[in-house]
Amino acid sequence: MKKQIFTTALLLIVISFQFCNTSKKAQTVSNAKPIVSITFEKDIAPLIQNSCSPCHISGKGKKEPLDNYTAATEYIDDIIRRLKKDPAEPGFMPMRHAKLSDSTIQLFVQWKANNLILK
Repeated sequence: MKKQIFTTALLLIVISFQFCNTSKKAQTVSNAKPIVSITFEKDIAPLIQNSCSPCHISGKGKKEPLDNYTAATEYIDDIIRRLKKDPAEPGFMPMRHAKLSDSTIQLFVQWKANNLILK
């Protein structure tokens, strides 16, 4: 009888220690979001081309062209501010179009946060 109790207790201890490892640390690392490089050419320029055309495209629109790196970096604060506005507010962009998704607006925010260093 004592041998059976000892065996059962030992089995319970082994099972308990099975969950006492570094798996939580590994899980945290694996759930971390990868660092994504947002660049003007790859990410921002296509958004401007698709969402800000023809008004802010060189040679097509009558507004300030924003389809080049220099202009986009110069006006990034205004771009973000206007993209975040409610469609009913004056100055909302893109004018006469649906509001861009939060994830799309976040690309502009993240690009600015990355110090605009990646062309």
